[in-house]
Amino acid sequence: MSGLAQSLVSRARAAQKTIATAESCTGGMIAAAITDIAGSSAVFGFGFVSYANAAKTEMLGVPAELIAADGAVSEAVARAMAIGARERAGADMAVAVTGIAGPDGGSAEKPVGTVWFGLAMRDAVRAERRVFTGDRAQVRAQTVEHALELLRAAIG
Repeated sequence: MSGLAQSLVSRARAAQKTIATAESCTGGMIAAAITDIAGSSAVFGFGFVSYANAAKTEMLGVPAELIAADGAVSEAVARAMAIGARERAGADMAVAVTGIAGPDGGSAEKPVGTVWFGLAMRDAVRAERRVFTGDRAQVRAQTVEHALELLRAAIG
């Protein structure tokens, strides 16, 4: 994963793009992967760990009514988290993740391994859902890897 993070930081530096993160199920692992790279301070300034629903609302401005209506693990919340992180950080782009890493907490509708990703750029916001397999550590690692790939692809 360090190669992926290195590539992301290099591309962001070359493009003069700044990055922020908003993390729930990964608890700061995406920010850690980025900041493990020397020189990352040129592109990364803010990482928000919003594990609790109240943190999503207080730190990122996700409406509590949205969380109540759609659930914390949803497209709408992932989008709102990404937008909130990008705006609060003043970054060019932000990635957000909210999911169910397990081993408990899943349902038929949202099984363990379900992760919603939000990606907010200055001119667009998108979201996607993935369902990863494996134990808690594997789900979290796959989530970090995919988040880094989303950011890298967004830079071009």
